[in-house]
Amino acid sequence: MRILITAGPTREYLDDVRYLSNASSGRMGYALAEAALAAGHEVVLISGPVALHPPAGALVRLVETTDQLLAACDAAWPDCDGVIATAAVCDYRPRERFPGKLAKTGVSLELELVETADVLAELGRKKGHRWIVGFALESEEFAHINAIRKLKEKNCNAIVLNRPTAIGSADNSVEVIERSGETVARFSGPKTVVAAELLQWISQAFASHEA
Repeated sequence: MRILITAGPTREYLDDVRYLSNASSGRMGYALAEAALAAGHEVVLISGPVALHPPAGALVRLVETTDQLLAACDAAWPDCDGVIATAAVCDYRPRERFPGKLAKTGVSLELELVETADVLAELGRKKGHRWIVGFALESEEFAHINAIRKLKEKNCNAIVLNRPTAIGSADNSVEVIERSGETVARFSGPKTVVAAELLQWISQAFASHEA
């Protein structure tokens, strides 16, 4: 299979220096890319800014903003069999990006934030015969319900539910939820191990989707 994998955070700039983002390390997505390559798959890795070296053999596209991520995904998606969307997309951006660097003025600065593009929903809208595995980072309350809602709204085949403790950590604990709402697998441990187990599950679940 040819697998599209998104990884890392996106950034949304206030000015030429400051930006909104999150603490995603990209480790889960990069581990999945390595696992997919080791299993003999082709990998297109679209990555936000991270302190990681891309795995040898992957076709890598580096992006910063959510719009750049969407454009890179749109370009790669037609030639892929499926996507594993681990990227931690920044949900909001400043309505206005200021040129240069904003200086202090001694008064408060009010920011208006607007929603960014929904990359996963766009991939789901153009899915066709391909498969989509999304990631949902949810807190404990209503985590399962929120993950199922995201799965259906984004037109995913399955969603991987993980918790905020995964951010920046070398370990992860996830559950895989199918469209029925049933949890069909659970994996815990170092992200490299979780990635290998998750990739094996994906390979078995979606082998029939190969182009």
